[in-house]
Amino acid sequence: MSANLDAMYQEIILDHYKHPHNAGLREPFEAEVHHVNPTCGDEVTLRVHLDGSGPDATIADVSYDALGCSISQASVSVLTDLLIGKPVKDAMSVHEEFQSLMQGRGKIEPDEDVLEDGIAFAGVAKFPARVKCALLGWMAWKDATSQVVGAGNAAAEEKA
Repeated sequence: MSANLDAMYQEIILDHYKHPHNAGLREPFEAEVHHVNPTCGDEVTLRVHLDGSGPDATIADVSYDALGCSISQASVSVLTDLLIGKPVKDAMSVHEEFQSLMQGRGKIEPDEDVLEDGIAFAGVAKFPARVKCALLGWMAWKDATSQVVGAGNAAAEEKA
């Protein structure tokens, strides 16, 4: 990665850290989770609100309260930009793409069409100790969303 690209990516991360998108816990929501990165102490409390049910539901809102480093806070800000408004099944694909980027040790070329500002975290993947920081909000989102979708599936099975 060029020095110019690294600098641009750092600027994106710092901008999301200083001006977080969708921060602050909001209602309504169907699930709330609290995740902590034990290696550094970063924390996120995240709420998910869906329209509809099951994998066809749309992510109506993701709100959060985060404490920690610029990487963990910027990452959850980017997550909200990428996932709000998407169907759950599409959002899960974005999650998988981001997770692959983070676990690729800097050897995976990010798909800018899918990850948008999320590509700024490509350099983070080279530092295994920081990967958990970048993934903290994403794992919390997946946990909360899976709780809602799973609850919706259980309710649908009970009716059947």
